[in-house]
This record gives sequence, structure tokens and C-alpha cells, in this order.
Amino acid sequence: QLVESGGGTVQAGDSLRLYCTVSGGTFIGGTFKHYCAAWFRQAPGKERELVAAITWSGGGSSYADSVKGRFTISRDDDKNTTSLQMNSLNPEDTAVYYCAVDNGWPVRSDTVDAWGQGTLVTVSS
Repeated sequence: QLVESGGGTVQAGDSLRLYCTVSGGTFIGGTFKHYCAAWFRQAPGKERELVAAITWSGGGSSYADSVKGRFTISRDDDKNTTSLQMNSLNPEDTAVYYCAVDNGWPVRSDTVDAWGQGTLVTVSS
């Protein structure tokens, strides 16, 4: 089970860090370290989109164009956690953010093996 935290309401230009912890640390295919991790988001009235993803070892990552240079994804396999550092937030970043794991790469919403429940991020102007 994936549990997100760190969401909240901030002003434009602020920073926020999201956390995702793997409860139990084990999935059908193995432990957290055997999975790529990712963050998706879904804004009201829009489809869920991939924001950032990181490979099994953390040696590779990918970002949506809209967040490149502002967001950074990381992982700590010893703590079974992945984080999303979000800087220079703007109102267009307002969405529910979901943590996900995928045993393949690249990560896609239709190949995700497990989802978190989501955490709301609201950015006011």
C-alpha cells in the first residue's frame, strides 16, 4: 500500500515536498526496490498525467515538460519512500497528486502496479 503525505495549500512561488511511503514494503513482484516509482497528478476536469518518474536504482528519471527544472523526484529504498520536491509552484500545479509504482520502464498510467490514495496540492495566486 502506498501512502502519500505533504500536500497542502501554498502560494504561487512557494515550495512543497510530497512523500510516499510503501506500507509493508512488499508488492506481488517483490519489494519497493524492484519497482520504478512515479508521481502523477489530476487537476479538476482533466485527465491524470505523469509528472515525474524514477527508475529502480534511481539512476534515471523523467519529467513532464511542464515541471522540468522545478520538480525533482527521488527515492530511498532503505526507507521504502519516494519524494517529489516541488519548487516555484504556480496555480497550474493545483491537482491531486498520486504516488505509483511500476515494475517496468517507462512508467505509464496503464501499466502501474499500485496507486496511492492521492494528496491535494492547491496553489493560490
